[in-house]
Amino acid sequence: MSAIASAPASLAVDPAALFDLPRPAGECRIVVAMSGGVDSSMVAALASRSGAEVIGVTLQLYDYGAATGRKGACCAGDDIRDARTVADRLGFAHYVFDHESAFREEVVETFADDYLAGRTPIPCIRCNMGPKFTDLLDMARELGADCLATGHYVRRLEGPAGPELHRALDPARDQSYFLYATTDEQLDYLRFPLGGLPKAEVRQIAAEFGLAVAAKPDSQDICFVPDGDYAKIVRSVRPEGVRAGSIVHATSGEVLGQHAGVIHFTVGQRRGLEIGGQAEPLYVVSLDAERAEVRVGPKRLLAVGAARLIETNRIGPLPDAPLTAKVRSLARPVPVVLDGPLGAGAATTIRFPQPECGVAPGQAAVLYAGDRVVGGGWIEATEPG
Repeated sequence: MSAIASAPASLAVDPAALFDLPRPAGECRIVVAMSGGVDSSMVAALASRSGAEVIGVTLQLYDYGAATGRKGACCAGDDIRDARTVADRLGFAHYVFDHESAFREEVVETFADDYLAGRTPIPCIRCNMGPKFTDLLDMARELGADCLATGHYVRRLEGPAGPELHRALDPARDQSYFLYATTDEQLDYLRFPLGGLPKAEVRQIAAEFGLAVAAKPDSQDICFVPDGDYAKIVRSVRPEGVRAGSIVHATSGEVLGQHAGVIHFTVGQRRGLEIGGQAEPLYVVSLDAERAEVRVGPKRLLAVGAARLIETNRIGPLPDAPLTAKVRSLARPVPVVLDGPLGAGAATTIRFPQPECGVAPGQAAVLYAGDRVVGGGWIEATEPG
């Protein structure tokens, strides 16, 4: 039984209602994915108060010792200790599974390979596609759970054709961009009880629950890059792949300078080029990893009219409503027209009625119909606007 007698008075919803359980809560089992942060700890507290049996699971994803004492970690170091402390306070079982080798292969090495190929990767999506959802879902089912609950800020709503994935009510916390690859089968089993709550309220309720992590800082975007130095990670994983080369003007072909490797650059980058004396500001407009060239040009060359997507996923049926797309995690959604199939890994093309800047191969394009996530895919290539 939980060590907490009752839910906080500030929680206006019955905790059991947040999990959409198939049977009375007392007959159900909920597995909670616990990263050690306030969000997943809050989900654990809500699950504990729902009346269901709760099991906490943490995947150790990278070196435990290296992460100990570091802020911004996730699923390693002090976070594992924090998750266990929360489980002990709430009175349920907590298990830690070593997934370091799988995480390195599926996420970290892919991250390094993408940078070496001149792409701009998003390892958080790879993590959700692999260890967090595929592996954790398998574990939850093996444990006989009725659902797997996570601390992601998205909403799972019932639609005419079944569960749908929607943006969180708090736009500043919405994480739907990172979950576009969720399958219909996974969505049927997943629960996201925080999607209707603002982060400030989550922290307040966590404090009322008496959780020691209530004021814990959020994890950083890329948990295995402790200091933001992506190039250092690539060099450590693929030291043989980093090659110096030339910075070339995209239109004239003039060599403007030298660089230490394409891993130091992303499409749209302006700072750090160290090629002063130009008549107008220059941006990275493309990366040719095979020739080790960083191609730069004026901002107008960043304008894109279409993007080819690969390995696409679709969630639910395609709507008749107009679509928008986010081409970066912090980008605003823009109107697009879908030109081709979507889902089942098919390649397709999205077209922008107005030229869009900052569309980089390796990033994801996520499609929406209003607040509903329709699906998306990896940006493989772009066409000029």
